[in-house]
Amino acid sequence: MPMKILAIETSCDETAAAVVTIAGKKPHLNSSVVYSQIREHQKTGGIVPEVASRVHVSHIARVVGSALKNAKVTLNKIDYIAVTSAPGLTGSLLVGTSAAKTFAMTTGLPIIPVNHLEGHMYSNFINEENKKNTFLFPAVVLLVSGGHTSLVLMKDHGKYKTLGYTVDDAVGEAFDKVAKILDLGYPGGPAVSKLAQGFVGKERYKLPRPMIDTGDFKFSFSGIKTAVLYAWQKEKSKTIKNKQAMAYAFEQAVVDVLVSKTMMAAKKYKAETVSICGGVAANKRLREQLGEEIKNQLSTVSYVIPQIQFCGDNAAMIAMAAAYRLMNGKKVLKKTDLSFPVLSNKDL
Repeated sequence: MPMKILAIETSCDETAAAVVTIAGKKPHLNSSVVYSQIREHQKTGGIVPEVASRVHVSHIARVVGSALKNAKVTLNKIDYIAVTSAPGLTGSLLVGTSAAKTFAMTTGLPIIPVNHLEGHMYSNFINEENKKNTFLFPAVVLLVSGGHTSLVLMKDHGKYKTLGYTVDDAVGEAFDKVAKILDLGYPGGPAVSKLAQGFVGKERYKLPRPMIDTGDFKFSFSGIKTAVLYAWQKEKSKTIKNKQAMAYAFEQAVVDVLVSKTMMAAKKYKAETVSICGGVAANKRLREQLGEEIKNQLSTVSYVIPQIQFCGDNAAMIAMAAAYRLMNGKKVLKKTDLSFPVLSNKDL
């Protein structure tokens, strides 16, 4: 008998809901709706937590309703409710979990709290039947987003080991800060990447590759951001061409570090799959350079990357994480247990 999951995601500045059906060996995505708060946060040049939570309150009912409508189901046809419970902005998380708990209380449905980072990893399983390569275990997953940067060994569904993480700024945060330095607006990551793609000619700026040769799987991006700041302050000719050159130098330095560490982990742990996920996984240079290195050095290894629309925060990935938990016999909360907390900072 097919089972349907309604998932809700409000960990930061996207209000999202999705419906997934479990029927057979692989879950199927029925609908995915995301309301982005980019316009609200462009006014302040970054995310304001109180503003984010208020916008979630304004849109959560409509987004959930749209997800159900697009999936052509009603709430009484749902079997489970999944929701992001950690990590994220506390106020934002509370909006999503409050909505999920309300649905659970009024329907009697069991609820599945999902770690946001786990959700990102399961973005690689959305529409898996349409992917070129199969996701095999063990897998090395590079998780790169605005708030997180880590390498994770995925031994099987639900079995994770964090190999390394950033000791300061997350890579997405570094992109946003470099965008501010170059006066590119918000959100910074796509703006920096777009500018970098327009660069042609000889490299003008030499930037460091922090921690690339440390032999471990930790990252640091604060120093490279500072190097960009100092170099740009010294630059007397702040032309669009030089902005392009700086954006290119920064992006290439970051990608070099990410790819080097990921390849090292894949070799050490004899990965059958290498994967990326998170908002920065949409970066074209990262996707292509890692793919080339795998093709050249690990030709038998699967390279699985999420579709662009599922790199950022979305509820489809939360639904997929919950679906695979159910399919693998993992325990879920009882119908009457709605006491789980929200946590602003929680690893896998």
